[in-house]
Formats: sequence, C-alpha cells, structure tokens
Amino acid sequence: MNALAAATAQTALTFAISAAGGFAGHALGLPAGWLMGGALAVTVAAMAGAPVGIPDKVRDVAFVLIGMSMGATVAADSLQLIGQWPVTLAGLVVELVLIIAITGWVMARFFGLDRGTAYLSSFPGHLSFVMGIAAAGVGDARQIVIIQVIRILILTVAVPIGTLFLPIEHFPAPPAPQIMDVTTLLLLAAGCTAVGWAFDRLKIPAGFVLGAMAAATAAKLGGLFDTAMPPPLVTITFVMTGALIGSRFTGISRGEFARAAVGGLVATGLTVCITTLVALAVSFFVAMPFGQIWVGLAPGALEGMGALGIALGYDTAFVAAHHVIRLLLLSFAIPAVVVLIRLSERRTAPGE
Repeated sequence: MNALAAATAQTALTFAISAAGGFAGHALGLPAGWLMGGALAVTVAAMAGAPVGIPDKVRDVAFVLIGMSMGATVAADSLQLIGQWPVTLAGLVVELVLIIAITGWVMARFFGLDRGTAYLSSFPGHLSFVMGIAAAGVGDARQIVIIQVIRILILTVAVPIGTLFLPIEHFPAPPAPQIMDVTTLLLLAAGCTAVGWAFDRLKIPAGFVLGAMAAATAAKLGGLFDTAMPPPLVTITFVMTGALIGSRFTGISRGEFARAAVGGLVATGLTVCITTLVALAVSFFVAMPFGQIWVGLAPGALEGMGALGIALGYDTAFVAAHHVIRLLLLSFAIPAVVVLIRLSERRTAPGE
C-alpha cells in the first residue's frame, strides 16, 4: 500500500507540474503550448531533482490517447485533394523524403545520435505524434524534444516576424469543428485500445501509439466519423504527453543539452534549404508565384503559414491543402520509418 501511495503521489505531482507548465505555455502563445509548456516544466523539475515519473499502466493510457487524437485530426477530405495539384504535391513528397533522409543522416553521422533519435528528430511536423513515439521508448526523448522544439520555435517565430511588415488587419478564424458525441468517443476509444494492444503484443515499436493512430485514421478516412475529439480531452492528452516527455530528463548533462541544441539549429537550416531548392525546382513546371509554392511546401505550422499566405495574397486553398497532405503523409511515414529502424537494429544487433 505504501508503494502504491508513493506511486500515486509521484504521478499526481508530475501531472500537476505538467498542467501548470502547459497552462503557462498556452497563455504565452507557445506552439503546442499545453504540450511544450508541460514538457518544459516537468523537464526543469526532473533536472532539479524532483521525484517525477509515470507508472506503465498510466503511460499506456496516454499512448492510446496520443494515437487517437492524431488519427482524429486527419482531414476527412485529404485523399480527395491529392489530384488537384499533382506537380507541387509530387514536390512535397520529394521534399519530405529529402528532409527526413538527409537530416536524419546528418544527425546520426555528425552528432552521434542513434538512428531512432536521428530520424525522429528530422520529421518536419506532427510534433505531438513524434513526441508520443519518443515517450514510448523509440530513440532518446530528451534529444528529440530539444531538437524538435528548436525547429518549431524558429519556424513559428519567423512567420509572425515576417507578417509584422505586411498590411494584415484580420485573419478569418477557421470554422469550429463539430465535437464527437459520447457514444462515438467511447467506440473510437475501444477500437483504438484494441488495435493498440494488438500492435503491442506483436512487438511493434510504440505499439499503443501507432495502433491507436492507425485505428483512428482508418475510421476517419473511412467515413465512420467526421467529428473532432472534445478539446478538454485533447488538452489532457497534451498534458500527459508533456509529463511523459519531461520525466525522461532526469540526469541530463549540459553537454548533452548543448549538443542537441546545436543539432536543432542544423536540422532547421537543412529543412529550410531543402524546401527552398524543391520549391525552386517545382516553380519551373507550374504557373504560380514562387512564394506561394514555398509557403505551401514549408514545414511550418498550418495556422502561421495560412496567415502568411493570406497576407501575401496567395491561393489559401493551395496552401492549406498542401499542409493537410503533409500531415497526412507524415502520419504514414513516421510509423513506417520507426518500424524500418527497429528491423534494421535487430538485423545488426550482436549475435544475430
């Protein structure tokens, strides 16, 4: 009983710190504020010696929620958008392959990261999904979160700075999505849990996360539901994810932090260079402004890039569609790359 009480107190403390940090991050307007604010708060607490940690069973619940929330955010009409801009969407695919392959290789070759850490650090988007997989034990979550946070902060801050010099008075708010009813939520949760459990039993890396994501994505694209998860549940998911990430930072050294920070700057630079070169190549084949192509292909936040597109008078449908498709492609690419990395590690393991 004493052990159970201690574990409960530790979990409650960890979630409380994450919730407080998440609230602060959201209030300050940080990207993915509830997630990143929570992760940063628990990280500071862990590095300061606070007794933070999450039991395995609670961790698995968080993993299912992460996967379910990722699948539920896939746009139901994303598959229909693919045929509208074939050349630029082909450029988007090439860009993603180059960013992941080159950045992952550089992170592994020059920063000494293992393949899981290097490639999860290279994915240009789906931050919460990447963090969820990292928290599930794929790669070094501490290195991944530092690199990814630096990348998204630079890209997110750069867009508002650019728009300060533009005549923008108002960005129309996106229509509020319809929230799923309790029955749909419970059925979706049950299906995601079942598939996640099956993936975990099959020894698939981050099985609960990937299984839940696969189930929710299939259901969304299959038309079984077209509503969004309740915002409070999404917030709880981000708080839990932040707690999982931050609790892994116990014992991190300054050298380890500095190396990851430099890696984040390098990864961001590579991403911007590759995006610019691909956009330039695509511009020779389509009759549209180079800037519009670049904004559509740039791996920044959909809201920021959409606002920039409005400010510059670009086709907002083009910009939005390309960012939706990018997230859809990453929803499939991330688990595929993780599985390939694990298979490669098994083949090269000593004695095998």
